[in-house]
Amino acid sequence: MRKPPPFDSHFEAAGSLAERIAGEGAYCVAAIGAFSGDETRSADEVFLEQNARFQAHIADAVALDAQLAELVFFLDRLTSEVSADLDSFRGLTLREKMAGWVSRQRMWRMYTQRVREAPVIERLLDLLTKSDALAGLIAGQRAALTERHRAAELFLVDIVEQRRRLVVSIDIARLKMKELNAKALTTQGRIGVYGNRAHWEQMEAERRALKAEAERISAGEHEMRDDSQRRERFIGLFQAFVDSLNGRIAACNALLRKLLIDVEERLIIYQAQVDTDRPGMKVRIKPELFPDIAAPIRLFEKGMLVAQDLERRKSRADLEFARRFPTFAEPPPETSGAPLIDTVRRSFRFNLPFLRS
Repeated sequence: MRKPPPFDSHFEAAGSLAERIAGEGAYCVAAIGAFSGDETRSADEVFLEQNARFQAHIADAVALDAQLAELVFFLDRLTSEVSADLDSFRGLTLREKMAGWVSRQRMWRMYTQRVREAPVIERLLDLLTKSDALAGLIAGQRAALTERHRAAELFLVDIVEQRRRLVVSIDIARLKMKELNAKALTTQGRIGVYGNRAHWEQMEAERRALKAEAERISAGEHEMRDDSQRRERFIGLFQAFVDSLNGRIAACNALLRKLLIDVEERLIIYQAQVDTDRPGMKVRIKPELFPDIAAPIRLFEKGMLVAQDLERRKSRADLEFARRFPTFAEPPPETSGAPLIDTVRRSFRFNLPFLRS
């Protein structure tokens, strides 16, 4: 199992990298939008500069996504630790067993008090606070990426459409040149064969005019062809950037999906840890206190979180997370087909009816 880094320092580093990436991402989008505006420098010079910045931005974006995945992984591992600590409370202490000889009600009251006085609840609340901060960062990234992707894609479509029109114009110009050269050749063959000298001079003038028009169109065709090749070169660079944005949006979706399902898991553990039916026990977990993870908290408030339903969705989210971030993939369980949540053994992690007083 990978040992996760400290959350706060890692989260701060990810936030700083996200801010830097935002500036570079804005530059890349602006560069695509202003593609045809810089006529003062050569295409090679502009391409080399933009290629370096675009590739650096894409590499930084991959690093940021890895950091966000590391943070999601870190919180998941902390949840496992909290669950393991809860499991340690399953047995009764000697003092509680002795009290049970006199009164089983007093034995379970002592047990419940011991469990509730443990720092597990504070750790769960801290996990929710960290989850809310991380969800806000990932959601902010997704919103910014979606906006950049929309703008960059529109600019790119316009550039591709302009190149398509150039290709059509080049084909038309080549057909026109072929037609003019054929006419000039025909006219040249008629000189000295038909008519008088004045007629020959007139046909020579027509031939020269046809050749001049063909050369003019040829020069335009060369310019359009160079522009088309330039656009094709930049289109490849811009397309890689747009594809990276699209991939990052999908990565953010996978991260948020796993994070929010993991939040449900933490809420179920909290629900098993405390008597949420007692007045004031839910007051520390409100949607307004955790705005970026408000959706699962609303389910928690309504008592709609069910461990059995969570098992299937968490398994799918974990598989998607592992597919996109194989570095953090968990090793397969020793027993093939082992359930994520053991409902038969009444796992302390998700089924703690005896904590009710």
